[in-house]
Amino acid sequence: MEASLQPDNKKIRTVSVLGSTGSVGCNTLDLVQRYPDQFRVIALTANRNFKDLAEQAIRFNARMAVVADTECYHQLKEALSGTNIQVGAGPEALIEAASLPADWVMASIVGAAGLEPTLSAIRRGAIVALANKECLVCAGDLVMKEVIEHNATLLPVDSEHNAIFQVFDFEQPEKISHVTLTASGGPFYQMSLEQMAGVTPKQAVTHPNWDMGAKISVDSATMMNKGLELIEAYHLFPVSKDKIEIIVHPQSVIHSMVSYVDGSVLAQLGSPDMRTPISYTLAWPERIGTPAKQLDLAHLGRLDFFEPDMARFPALKLAREALQTGGSAPTILNAANEIAVHAFLEGKIGFLDISGIVEKTLEVMGSVELKCLQTVLEINQEARRISAGFIGN
Repeated sequence: MEASLQPDNKKIRTVSVLGSTGSVGCNTLDLVQRYPDQFRVIALTANRNFKDLAEQAIRFNARMAVVADTECYHQLKEALSGTNIQVGAGPEALIEAASLPADWVMASIVGAAGLEPTLSAIRRGAIVALANKECLVCAGDLVMKEVIEHNATLLPVDSEHNAIFQVFDFEQPEKISHVTLTASGGPFYQMSLEQMAGVTPKQAVTHPNWDMGAKISVDSATMMNKGLELIEAYHLFPVSKDKIEIIVHPQSVIHSMVSYVDGSVLAQLGSPDMRTPISYTLAWPERIGTPAKQLDLAHLGRLDFFEPDMARFPALKLAREALQTGGSAPTILNAANEIAVHAFLEGKIGFLDISGIVEKTLEVMGSVELKCLQTVLEINQEARRISAGFIGN
């Protein structure tokens, strides 16, 4: 689907946003409202934020609004009473929302909960803007198989993968030496282990460069976010596991790089604003303007780079080992991390305990082959149960 998005084109791209009240979802709708003649909203979903979801659904005249938490159904229905907007709640309703015939779907539901709705959009051959990295971490081989089978288009939204996508020569992948994911390092990249031991949830969710949700911000602080992106990159791009590198770049200006065999290094640069990669997927294969701040290199003056410290950020090592092991190891890594991060945000464990719980869960469960989606879902639940058992121990 390569319809032009020039202003004089009569074709309107229909869009659905799965996870519309989160940071990525709100940024997506910010762009949509700037181009009312080019985009029309079909479905919007949220976890339990029914107030913001209802406001969005009314503002964009959506066909359907869904909350994942069934306890919020009646509040959402009441908030949308008097409108023609269809209301739903629960996992099946999320899948139904993803199944509606939108040309383009933003998949930004956080965590493994986004897997089945994202697959639903893929299976009908939609353009899927993937902001949920857990889908490829949990079930990368299965998801990419579905993309090919149903002739869907998968466009990465994460700034790093979006950057690689923009400069990757898919026609000559054998000419690529390696790809490099850049990491901001989060708010604690200069802290000692002793200092990190006392980190609070409030400190961990305050990112120096990006405005993100709580879970993703904590992942950035532990650098698990970069570990998950490492696994995601392997599934998105035709490169071997040992050709994906990570480097800490605190300014978050160079979003990622692709190195070629002739010594050339192509990089995508820009101010740290998620509306840039979102807009690239929203208008693809065209480009649209965004309110993102234009990059001023002279004002910046310098760009810094450091090798990541695996001792202080063991999540990176765990993620790379999970990628090398394959099978269910990445699924277990992701599930245990979600449980541990949630426990940290609730004050039940310390910051350094997050990686420890993930490591213990991986050791207990080992790895098995993922033959189907049902296996993925079962392992995901078992990993959550086991990792929850380590909370407070």
